[in-house]
Amino acid sequence: MTEETITETLPPVRHWPALDLSGVDFDPVLGQLMDEGPVTRIQLPNGEGWAWLVTRYDDVRMVTNDPRFSREAVMDRQVTRLAPHFVPARGAVGFLDPPDHTRLRRAVAAAFTAKGVERVREKSRRMLDELVDELLQDGPPADLTATVLSPFPIAVICELMGVPAADRHGMHTWTQLILSSSHGADVSEKAKNEMGAYFADLIGMREGSTGEDVASLLGAAVGKGEVTLEEAVGLAVLLQIGGEAVTNNSGQMFYILLTRPDLAARLRAEPEIRPQAIDELLRYIPHRNAVGLSRIATEDVGIKGVRIRAGDAIYVSYLAANRDPDVFPQPEMIDFSRNPNPHVSFGFGPHYCPGGMLARLESQLLVDALLDRVPGLKLAVPPREVPFRKGALIRGPEALPVTW
Repeated sequence: MTEETITETLPPVRHWPALDLSGVDFDPVLGQLMDEGPVTRIQLPNGEGWAWLVTRYDDVRMVTNDPRFSREAVMDRQVTRLAPHFVPARGAVGFLDPPDHTRLRRAVAAAFTAKGVERVREKSRRMLDELVDELLQDGPPADLTATVLSPFPIAVICELMGVPAADRHGMHTWTQLILSSSHGADVSEKAKNEMGAYFADLIGMREGSTGEDVASLLGAAVGKGEVTLEEAVGLAVLLQIGGEAVTNNSGQMFYILLTRPDLAARLRAEPEIRPQAIDELLRYIPHRNAVGLSRIATEDVGIKGVRIRAGDAIYVSYLAANRDPDVFPQPEMIDFSRNPNPHVSFGFGPHYCPGGMLARLESQLLVDALLDRVPGLKLAVPPREVPFRKGALIRGPEALPVTW
């Protein structure tokens, strides 16, 4: 970009409050920011100062894939943010840049490839069938979140991680405390330390292992000196917590299917379109509140005629990118035949979510099992009475009351 095309006039700083949105309503503040321009400035409820925000698809992909925007540099900064407390662990994979980030991701990559995910498919299907058996046996009404959408992803991520079934409940409790903003920093930090200590033991016992689960892969990598135990534990905690995101994603997915019976009917009638339909639902659902983790510019960078100065904080919105009309015609419409559908729901660049393939597998198994085995599935309350999580970073229904 040439110097002449850069404007030095800064856009106004927009305050972005933490909204408790219900259903799959798109955040109205984000909608306004998208209208205001490709590059805007925001102030979130916590942290200090302001940060840049990019919302266009191409800019989001550029920032997330450009080494001039660093995650590591965020470590010692109190950047404006949604989360009330910010306690990143030094060396945590979310705050590493390549080459360290690449080295750490490589240690567990095998578990998240198509072959690695395929390894847990049959076991996952069996675990889900048991949950649906229980649901049908107990009869309606039921809370779909408590009976299926929460225990299933926990069972799957524990299976992939190599966590014994007996410890699943403890993992879930820790995850809830870590992800909730309502208990305060101390409770969240204590839960993270306890989960970390658990994984330190599990990984420590598996040094030299040839197992295919994540704890075994990390144990082997620690044994070979490729990663430190501290790094391995940080990555294990992040992957375990991330595994529960499917509960919220699938909660939103089924909320859409149960409030739009026409879409559910189509998926029942045309099972062959389900994988493509799930991708469209993943593009559409507002997975999180506001924005996730920021980056810091390490040198001056021009984006769409705006100068991002070295040291400035910048956020991307994957939600906004997924609604960019230049990439997704009629983005507000759920279109099961949308093709291509290059959505960025699992992120982009080096920090792309490693569990993307696993999340797709779980979503497909859930759609197959619930649509085919519970043909009369419908909401037991009016859509507006479905309770959505309050004060959470990740959006999703707290409960999904259903009957059939």
